[in-house]
Amino acid sequence: MNRILLWSILLLAVLGLCNCSQPNQFGDQEVVVFDHEFIQFKPNDFKDLSPDTKGTIRLAGGRVLLKKVSVPNFDLTTKVTAKVILASAGDRWDKSGSLFVLPKEQVTNILSIAKKEAKFPEAKDKKHSTVGAVAGENYKPTVELLRFMTPFGVGAYSDSVTFRHRKPVYIPHWEKDVRWEEDITQLISTIEGEVWIGVWVDTWTKEGYVIDVKLQFEESKIVQDVQQQTEVISLVNVVPYVGDIKGASIFAHNDLKTKFTLPQGAKNVRLYYTTTGHGGHSGGDEFVKQENILKVDGESVFKFTPWRDDCAQFRRFNPGTGVWLIKDTAQYIDWKTWKYKHKVIEERLGSSDLSRSNWCPGSKVSPVMVPLKDIKAGKHTFAISIPNAQPVAKGEMNHWLVAAYIVYDK
Repeated sequence: MNRILLWSILLLAVLGLCNCSQPNQFGDQEVVVFDHEFIQFKPNDFKDLSPDTKGTIRLAGGRVLLKKVSVPNFDLTTKVTAKVILASAGDRWDKSGSLFVLPKEQVTNILSIAKKEAKFPEAKDKKHSTVGAVAGENYKPTVELLRFMTPFGVGAYSDSVTFRHRKPVYIPHWEKDVRWEEDITQLISTIEGEVWIGVWVDTWTKEGYVIDVKLQFEESKIVQDVQQQTEVISLVNVVPYVGDIKGASIFAHNDLKTKFTLPQGAKNVRLYYTTTGHGGHSGGDEFVKQENILKVDGESVFKFTPWRDDCAQFRRFNPGTGVWLIKDTAQYIDWKTWKYKHKVIEERLGSSDLSRSNWCPGSKVSPVMVPLKDIKAGKHTFAISIPNAQPVAKGEMNHWLVAAYIVYDK
């Protein structure tokens, strides 16, 4: 009898242990971050940095929205997708935009700095400052989840009589909004738990834009599919969420450099890098191909020329774009003879059609991923070089918006 009782106790203990070790299952989740929120520049209206009735805080005169959200800590493999919907509320220009997350458990961030509770670490190079763009004491750069570019006036100007004759014949109608989705699964460790999610648009108008942001989580249905534990090291982010962040115009003078430490046991190390060139009119960094070189410990690990020449595909999102007439020789079918003929015609060329440095008005900008196969644990340097970047000049605001982080498996 005692032996039977002992076996029963052992069996119950084993079953209890198995139950305790079973991964939590949350199922698919959707976290609404911003629901039809206006993002605009009204500096006199948004001086109070406390949350509104929706829990949203507005920084930088309304150009930044911040909200604290709660996300489960997923045990099973989970795909994460960022979804953004944007429409103009009156701003008809193309603007840079960024969806981001504040590093967790960090006192110094753009919110505490905006509240004047903290300051960015000081930069050694005062002339070509990288304040807020690189890590420093008790500070890590903001982690970018998605880079996007607003189109020319989608929404507010889509039904405008003024712009109806700017529509090419191959577009049935102007779209009402623009929608982006980006797989950000590699960043899941940065957005689990209670975190601050934010969005920035470089608007300087009181009308601005209206935006929706959701995070979608698709959990594996297989109980044994346990998620690989990953960590993120934020390296660089020059996006000027608040005015003190510097570094976007450094590349005409110096490489942008920072240091990082890779811990023992880090595996499958990969570098993610996002870059877009801006400003300078037709001859500036926005419209001239410029090579980007990424270096670790002084050695090049990746080089490429970020460029997009497919911007015409976004024409339906750009009702307010400037339009020129360009002469071209067209080959066409004559209705009477049903034979091909040639004729000089004038075609619409929209500003939104022009090729640019890794972006188009209305596009998202995905990072490039670079495996760092041979990197060892310990201290390292990371640098970004754009050798032919052009300096800021009168009326020519040449600059590069770059962001980089490392992801590794534990």
